[in-house]
Amino acid sequence: MSVVAFAPQAESLCDRAQRVAGIAARHADDVDHAGRFPREAVEAMKAERLLGIQVPAAHGGEGATLTEIAEICVILGQACAASAMVFAMHQIKASSLVEHGEESTWHTGFMRDLAKHQYLLASATTEGGIGGNLRNSICAIAIDGETCRLTKDATVISYALEADAILITSRAHDGAAPSDQAMTVFLKDQYTLDKTNDWDTLGMRGTCSEGFVFKGEAPACQVFPKPFAEIAAQSMLATSHLLWSGVWYGIAADAVARSQSFVRAAARKAQGQVPPGAAHLAEAVNLLQLVKSNLLTGLKTYQDARANPDKLSSMSFAIAMNNVKIASSETILDIIHKALLICGIMGYKNGTPFSLGRHLRDAHSARLMISNDRILGNTATMLLVQKPDVSLLG
Repeated sequence: MSVVAFAPQAESLCDRAQRVAGIAARHADDVDHAGRFPREAVEAMKAERLLGIQVPAAHGGEGATLTEIAEICVILGQACAASAMVFAMHQIKASSLVEHGEESTWHTGFMRDLAKHQYLLASATTEGGIGGNLRNSICAIAIDGETCRLTKDATVISYALEADAILITSRAHDGAAPSDQAMTVFLKDQYTLDKTNDWDTLGMRGTCSEGFVFKGEAPACQVFPKPFAEIAAQSMLATSHLLWSGVWYGIAADAVARSQSFVRAAARKAQGQVPPGAAHLAEAVNLLQLVKSNLLTGLKTYQDARANPDKLSSMSFAIAMNNVKIASSETILDIIHKALLICGIMGYKNGTPFSLGRHLRDAHSARLMISNDRILGNTATMLLVQKPDVSLLG
């Protein structure tokens, strides 16, 4: 694990994120082409001390809000979607630690270590035999005295080989039902990984979301004291949908910026005549504003509910967060398609200032990261008993 000097940051989070984005943008095409981990960007995140910003100041972090973290996701998303997604996934795991770790001496100490050493956290919630349903597990954590052990056939662990720790789900004990789950932190020297499948994908190639058989052994105190059901409902659901949406908004925003540059350049060449595809720019900007409004509303809903565990666990809150994810992931594809119509062959080709192939491929992952069909099915089930919120002010 790398060790970075512990010092408070005087500059704004956005200024620090912009420096990381500059580095990420320089390597984005190579990361995508090679399907490699965005090492330069993540090292820059550590150097700018962005990985520990969510940890409360009392434990050595900066107590950044989810809105501030989402803004960083947007900035990074405009530069390199894979780098932004790695940052978002790390912060989703950090939120589990921050929101649910204060009750445990070990987890509080780990929070301090995260802020001090800028640890990179990974997640292992999927498993062979359960599909993408993270609320079920087949494997079970085995607790023997003061030691816990776990073996899991994890079909996806993003950037597993680069992470400093993995937060992994399992059944709470050998006799537990599939939905009676626990989450445990395993440090890098407490587990082994045997790769079972590669990550050669259409987009988001730099997240390196390969499959592994995970085998870990650690002190039993590293199991979260709170059931995973509460962790998922009260923090993980919301932070996932909101931070992912920040990344996707960033991808779409960069596509719109490229298409606007194309329109301006074409107009200059034609002595002020607007090119044929220019009308699509107005439509794309309109849709981009809808995504922004959707994300900001979701962030406010989360902030308003954060102090009330019952509200965080309510169906109305789950439906609201599901709707943020569905709307963001569907709309960005329309935006990028319009940007492609504007830029034409210069957007279709790789290696031009207006290239949009990487944006389009990365954006197609949005519908699949927890399948929209699965989310719509869950929402439809909740709507059997929950009235939709049709008020304007809530």
